[in-house]
Amino acid sequence: MEKLIEKIYSRPARPGMVGDGFRVFNYFPNAELTQKRVSPFLMLDFNAEYDFGPSDHIRGVDVHPHKGFETVTIAYKGSVAHHDSTGNSGVINPGDVQWMTAGAGILHKEYHEESFSKKGGPFEMVQLWVNLPAKDKLTTPKYQPLTADQMAKVTLPGNGGVVNIIAGNLNENKGPATTFTPVNLFDIRLNKGGKLSTNIPVTHNSILLVIEGKVTVNGEQVDQHDFVLFKNEGEAINIIADEDSVALLLSGEPINEPIAQYGPFVMNTQQELQVAFQEFQAGKFGVLE
Repeated sequence: MEKLIEKIYSRPARPGMVGDGFRVFNYFPNAELTQKRVSPFLMLDFNAEYDFGPSDHIRGVDVHPHKGFETVTIAYKGSVAHHDSTGNSGVINPGDVQWMTAGAGILHKEYHEESFSKKGGPFEMVQLWVNLPAKDKLTTPKYQPLTADQMAKVTLPGNGGVVNIIAGNLNENKGPATTFTPVNLFDIRLNKGGKLSTNIPVTHNSILLVIEGKVTVNGEQVDQHDFVLFKNEGEAINIIADEDSVALLLSGEPINEPIAQYGPFVMNTQQELQVAFQEFQAGKFGVLE
């Protein structure tokens, strides 16, 4: 049975700036798409293609803390550098992903890679926040640099395109990312007329974002930058490209636990939030300049 579509959302009306390097449309959370409905995902920001132009100043987001969840940045165009207080650093280019587990607490900064910043050009990224279950909130922070050549790839029949599997399983092919709860994250690149058919567990909350192009999903047309929320009914997802298209399909087993969030901290209780602030102010997340 095909997975039923609950609603197709258009791109939010206005972007906002995160630091001075990320011009993002925030798809959730909002009043309608509550955290419970999209769990284990907490947030989805989409930096739709935008040319920042050359700059001697390196744009980005300066040092800031996180605790209790993971950040996942997917690069489509442009390059992003990362540094954190555990000593990890890296640069992601188109097709790459950085997956940072904040866990017990971390400081990090992310910004346009220096040479890209100097020459400028098209910039397109997605950032997700992925919740951690209570038992893993205090896990040791870590960083997974996932390059394009590490992704498991599924070539679609008839020159239909390719799917890069970032996390989870697609038709018995497993992505390289390690996750704390069951999560699928698929970077889908379809040529016109290309078709992807897969099954997603009925229990998963499932979402599709069309990065570029136009597709038909389970019989319904979905335009560029539209966002599809599926019902938790049925399993089959069939995507046909009406033109050359790029889409991001994400799904995950909900984490049915209380959420206490304030800014960059996502815990289960208000008391845990207070502890997070105290630890941050006491310098327990390390040092990063």
